[in-house]
Amino acid sequence: MTAPADLVLGIDPGTARTGFGLVQHTSSGGVQLVAYGVIETEAGQPMGDRLLRLETELLALLDQHHPTSAGVEKLYFDRNVSTAMTVGQARGIVLLTLARHSIPVQEYTPQEVKQAVAGYGGADKKQMQAMVRLLLEMDHEPRPDDAADALAVAICHAHASRTHQRLQEAG
Repeated sequence: MTAPADLVLGIDPGTARTGFGLVQHTSSGGVQLVAYGVIETEAGQPMGDRLLRLETELLALLDQHHPTSAGVEKLYFDRNVSTAMTVGQARGIVLLTLARHSIPVQEYTPQEVKQAVAGYGGADKKQMQAMVRLLLEMDHEPRPDDAADALAVAICHAHASRTHQRLQEAG
């Protein structure tokens, strides 16, 4: 399969669920939905098996779609250190897999994603899902939350990469 121009992958990493979203730049300067979903692992399985499944499923996704760049949500945690550790392990698998496939990666904080998509860094989940639905001209809000978050990361990265490209072209 030939890679479409500027196909952007967004990832919301997690151990139980890793959300993914793929968007493509349009000629009018917007973004168009290509695909979205989640990679799920089974609770109770050894962590090594869960991480292996994440890698395997991510490889299949890369082989199917051939994204040209990726945005990954940065790790943010408030109190639960054990959750942060497992999310960090999933992020490591995602970043390593993308690096092995020479896919340029940019990382974004949740606030940066919210600012880029909703225009407000403090937007809540409902506001974000509504904006993702509007921007991608979907007939329903994307579900589950992990997939919606990944689409938001993809939109954020698509806008940021286009801006970066224009700045480079301008010299």
